[in-house]
Amino acid sequence: MPKKSVSLSLGRGEKSPSGGLTAKGRAKYNNATGSNLKPPVSASQAKKSPTDANRRKSFCARMSGVKGAMVKNGKPTRKALALKKWDC
Repeated sequence: MPKKSVSLSLGRGEKSPSGGLTAKGRAKYNNATGSNLKPPVSASQAKKSPTDANRRKSFCARMSGVKGAMVKNGKPTRKALALKKWDC
């Protein structure tokens, strides 16, 4: 069965200004692709659940290795904002 082409452009209220996606953005992505994106986990939240702690460590390890600038035109990039939100 061929995969259908999905438009993943995000509109107003779907990208968080502090990095990552809002609940609305995650819902749109999940509906379009059939995936199961979950909200970010901070270090304080990770202390409560071992699975959340593992998710956070895994995300930080993957995302920290991604090439790219942390600042562009004097402002933090989306990568920098995401790493900050996840307390990486």
